[in-house]
Amino acid sequence: MNRLVVVIPARIGSTRLPRKPLVRLAGKPLIWWVVKRAKLFTDNVLVATDSVEVARVAKEAGARAAMTPSELPSGTDRVYRAVKGIECRFVINLQGDEPLVTPEHLKAVLKGLEAGANFSTVATPFRSAEEVKDPSKVKVVTDSSGFALYFSRSPIPFTRDGEIEPGNYLKHLGIYGYTKEALEKFVNWPVGRLEGLEKLEQLRILENGERIKVELVEKELHGVDTPRDVEKVNKILEKELADGL
Repeated sequence: MNRLVVVIPARIGSTRLPRKPLVRLAGKPLIWWVVKRAKLFTDNVLVATDSVEVARVAKEAGARAAMTPSELPSGTDRVYRAVKGIECRFVINLQGDEPLVTPEHLKAVLKGLEAGANFSTVATPFRSAEEVKDPSKVKVVTDSSGFALYFSRSPIPFTRDGEIEPGNYLKHLGIYGYTKEALEKFVNWPVGRLEGLEKLEQLRILENGERIKVELVEKELHGVDTPRDVEKVNKILEKELADGL
């Protein structure tokens, strides 16, 4: 049995950034970078895609590829479809648009699972009040043991007596870990009320009475969703290459 599989869901269709997994950054397709970063953590990397082109690039980068239907409702469903027939204990869902992910992020997700959690994820302190107010940046509040109490696009907790201090807020980074059994439960639960309102699928876990361990990391992630993100991340990768990183 495999102890851990890192699965990268990579659907070719994207409304904001057409053919996103194949967008070129510093001379290579986006999915190539995500695979290479994941392989710094483990050799057991699987790309779940609906595109033969994406599968070919994934294999060139050193990952295995699993073909999955285009019509699956979410990346998590794509991850489950890819590992359904694989014997493994833990699954990490690494989004296919995170070319700057580091072993630190993946190690933290695995840490939560190894400590006994069925679900785990990572967060980092916010750096600016503007980001805290941005609904595209997801906030998470945890209990004293580091388990999520709630996720929201709104600034939580609400600061009653003063201005927003960024260090009091945690930014959720969208990497998830599951036991394989927990992942199977997740994809079979119906979409929850809170999930439907916030458009945050992790709320489905909380609505079903399960807990999510949130591990803290220092380094932020810079996902690629828009042409502006492409420009920003391209500069970062080019600088890393120039510096020999």
